[in-house]
Amino acid sequence: MTATAKSSTQIAARITEAMLARKLAPGTRLGEQQLAELFGVSRTQIREALTRLVTRGIVTVSARRGWYVIEPTPADARDAFEARRVLELGLLRHARPLSKDAIRTLRQHVEREQAALEGEDVATRSFLLGDFHVCLCESFGNSLLADTLRDLTTRTTLTAMQYQSSHHARQSCAEHVGIVAALEDGDLALAEQLMHDHLCNVEAGLAQSLRSDPLSPLGQALAPLTQNTDFATSPQLKEF
Repeated sequence: MTATAKSSTQIAARITEAMLARKLAPGTRLGEQQLAELFGVSRTQIREALTRLVTRGIVTVSARRGWYVIEPTPADARDAFEARRVLELGLLRHARPLSKDAIRTLRQHVEREQAALEGEDVATRSFLLGDFHVCLCESFGNSLLADTLRDLTTRTTLTAMQYQSSHHARQSCAEHVGIVAALEDGDLALAEQLMHDHLCNVEAGLAQSLRSDPLSPLGQALAPLTQNTDFATSPQLKEF
């Protein structure tokens, strides 16, 4: 692999990590020049990295508008969750029991999740919760599926950011702990059932948020910043 290819791969990975960590919101513009300056590379390498992400379905590009993080619709979310169920449940259904080293890696991962829950670093917490599924896939030795799952997890993370999923981080972490415990016991059938329940819970939390208040994101965006602004007394915005 050439130095240019390595750089573009690493840049694409960094951008993906930022999405999983909820640092890059849906619809964020990814300016070529700004990224080139930040990473200290040419705009050509940035375009290569962004093209990779377009191919993977997590960045979109327009000749007039430039490069942007995707803005998934509820239908996109349903498709992504369905794909994740097929991939993750199929992996567990046909897998062999994990080695002690693989179990140790997964246990360390959930321990980091638990530690992040006690701190204030929301980005690290979000990244670890999403990356658990990629780590699990890697533990079974399938890097191709792990790459695919990373992109699907990124899509569902972006959807949760956009529509304010009500599935809580502590609940996700507890469900991860249960999955690892089942794998440690060699009970792949239980691990598969727990994973199914977990993915359904996450998706249900997103669906509940959409049903409860579909205008909530817009309302929060338009809420007055302080009571001293002109907008705060505007009759059109007071009720948000």
